[in-house]
Amino acid sequence: MATALRLSRRLGAAAIAAAAGGAVLLYQPTLAANDRGGGPQLAAIRQKISDPNAVIPSRTVQESALIGTSSANPLDVLVIGGGATGCGVALDAVTRGLRVGLIEREDFSSGTSSRSTKLIHGGVRYLEKAVFNLDYGQLKLVFHALEERKQLIENAPHLCHALPCMTPCFDWFEVVYYWMGLKMYDLVAGPRLLHLSRYYSAQESSELFPTLARKGKDRNLKGTVVYYDGQMNDSRLNVGLACTAALAGAAVLNHAEVVSFLKDEVGERIIGARIRDNLSGKEFNSYAKVIVNAAGPFCDSVRKMANKDARSMISPSSGVHIVLPDYYSPEGMGLIVPKTKDGRVVFMLPWLGRTVAGTTDSNTPITLLPEPHEDEIQFILDAISDYLNVKVRRMDVLSAWSGIRPLAMDPSAKNTESISRDHVVSEDYPGLVTITGGKWTTYRSMAEDAVNAAIKPGKLSPASNCLTHNLQLVGGDGWDPASFTVLAQQYVRMKKTHGGKVVPGVMDTAAAKHLSHAYGTLAEQVAAIAQNENLGKRLAHGYPFLEAEVAYCARNEYCESAVDFIARRSRLAFLDTDAAGRALPRIIEILANEHKWDKSRRKGEFQKATEFLATFKSAKNAQFHDGKHI
Repeated sequence: MATALRLSRRLGAAAIAAAAGGAVLLYQPTLAANDRGGGPQLAAIRQKISDPNAVIPSRTVQESALIGTSSANPLDVLVIGGGATGCGVALDAVTRGLRVGLIEREDFSSGTSSRSTKLIHGGVRYLEKAVFNLDYGQLKLVFHALEERKQLIENAPHLCHALPCMTPCFDWFEVVYYWMGLKMYDLVAGPRLLHLSRYYSAQESSELFPTLARKGKDRNLKGTVVYYDGQMNDSRLNVGLACTAALAGAAVLNHAEVVSFLKDEVGERIIGARIRDNLSGKEFNSYAKVIVNAAGPFCDSVRKMANKDARSMISPSSGVHIVLPDYYSPEGMGLIVPKTKDGRVVFMLPWLGRTVAGTTDSNTPITLLPEPHEDEIQFILDAISDYLNVKVRRMDVLSAWSGIRPLAMDPSAKNTESISRDHVVSEDYPGLVTITGGKWTTYRSMAEDAVNAAIKPGKLSPASNCLTHNLQLVGGDGWDPASFTVLAQQYVRMKKTHGGKVVPGVMDTAAAKHLSHAYGTLAEQVAAIAQNENLGKRLAHGYPFLEAEVAYCARNEYCESAVDFIARRSRLAFLDTDAAGRALPRIIEILANEHKWDKSRRKGEFQKATEFLATFKSAKNAQFHDGKHI
């Protein structure tokens, strides 16, 4: 069947009006009628998700729901892939009243979705391209990203926030250029603006960002321009999507993969999938009216299961990131350099008490566990050292990782920067709809488009249109930035000493804030475990993660392995590889108690987690001689 590609066309019209002294961009965003309300159905779903007594169905129950399907009683939609888009599709479909299943080969957010820049982009870079290239396609991306950015922050307020980002200017032309560009960005954002951009003098900039260098090679800092973007805890947001979908009625199953597709008697249409549970080794059939392929970088391999001659849809690109100590950047202010010596963008942002720095994209092969190249790590270090007055050292790298993004491929494009960041929906085999491209910021609208595209081929009858525009994720409803004070005042951390004695410890501000932001309104459940089950001890020195979180995640967030916890439920592997390694024995001990693991499984978990951490090229995983990396 001929491939039918459909690029997203949800955006409202934009007008570009010429004005004396420059161009003014005006945008009137349009929301679908279904995005404005939702009625009783939306209210019922919100009640389900926000119910403090709601219990997430167990993994066994979820698997049974998938096994219980048949050709006569199929799911409406089976989603392949548990990243942001896949979980977004499951949530969108189930809230429309459809019967939904989702399977993920590894863990929710185990791929691209946990390895992002942690920014919720409003598309400021695309605005520059739109203006200078007169590219309406890039302009649409800006409008779309701004709309979705604001909504994402509102739907998961505990996991997302606005972050000021500083751009240093070393001549007055740069000051004027960036100031005017960001004022245009403010105007385009309209009601979706987070905060107004502004200029700071060199002195003011140094006070706001003490490690920013005022003098460099033949240049002096003239000032900085600060604008606002969003920031998130990406994998916890992804896990929140999966859990929200589960509460709404979807059967979501991690550590389960498609072995093959089931086809009808004439072999012309996919009617289900043969699935292997990677934890038990058990295989079973699950039937669905339509399958949505949201496998990220691996979506082409899924498509080739259906048709070995399927033409590739994606161009994989890699983004490398490193984590440095907190003193590299102040809390609450990021640094973005729009153009480095080789033309790439470099950023340095505060994130979960540390500093994350990274490059833009480069071509890469597709692998399950991508590793950063040493020259990429060195490039980031060299690039940020040009803008800092602190000595930048390879030995300061606490963690380093690479993420693969599936960009929608344009065969005529020469490099990944010219490939559109928009997403593509395709049904090139009956019964299989593929969604690829896009970015974290627009996951919700991507999911909406994928479900819309699946309705016709699946002959589905949804009870309503899309309801996710104003749907807060689990833990978000009723959350307030001051919620942590309740934890600090009403709970203690009961800790077991090495001698077995239980001693009380204060629920300090750092631990209380961490729990509040990571779990939202459900944080009290974690604090109760810390207090009542003597699991209040920190897992790693210098980090706020508690033993109670391991037990909570095993019971309520489908945390099935040590890697699931150190990488996706907590972010310890991404923040500090060495600390994650030291915490492993205790994490495995708690998980073994929750999941009834035997000695062999414990040993295997430790080995797998150690191998996983080795792919994070921290200073510990690199070799040095006389303080220099070799």
